[in-house]
Amino acid sequence: MKTALIIGSTGLIGSQLLNLLLDSNDYIKVISFVKRDTGIKHKKLTQHIIDFDKPETYKEVVVGDDFFCTIGTTIKSAGSKNAFRKVDFEYPKQFAAFALQHKVNQFLLISSLGADENSSNFYLKTKGEIENFLKNCDFESVSILQPSLLLGNRTEFRLGEKLGAFFMKTFSFLFLGNIKKYKPIESKTVAKALLKIAQTNTKGFKIYESDAIQEIAN
Repeated sequence: MKTALIIGSTGLIGSQLLNLLLDSNDYIKVISFVKRDTGIKHKKLTQHIIDFDKPETYKEVVVGDDFFCTIGTTIKSAGSKNAFRKVDFEYPKQFAAFALQHKVNQFLLISSLGADENSSNFYLKTKGEIENFLKNCDFESVSILQPSLLLGNRTEFRLGEKLGAFFMKTFSFLFLGNIKKYKPIESKTVAKALLKIAQTNTKGFKIYESDAIQEIAN
């Protein structure tokens, strides 16, 4: 019986994953790190309300078996490139460092299709940088999930994403062969795949692109 740790549990994928973790027989305890009280109550859930910018206040409680990092934002929502990078790079990096110190076995991260530390796109570059950082960490297992455009009900409205999801979903039947991985994917599907991958005990560093995520969840 394992302990799961999660950051990003109020987000699109994270909220789905949290429910799956609480229902799972694979975990006896679930620890979430949040900025404010979510109001979620469960006998397996321990919720730590923290200041993400004060790592010294929570570093001793990053203790468990599997760490799920589903935290993420956009440059527009964050307000600046620096603020975006803090959420998508600095926070995961800090938690990974504490997880290593406390012998957490595996780290699972939600990234993005097209992530590349050498990309000219700041969003994809940042995603690629955190992937590369984790690749060089000494976890038993690091799993990187790179979903395509996410479908699901967000708490915030993103017009561009809504329009993109509509057109891509409408013409999703055209996504075949080498472009199959670009087909939009449901957030709950990604959450299911995360949970399944965590139970496979895969060793080393592995990246799962969107089409593989879909197959695993199914």
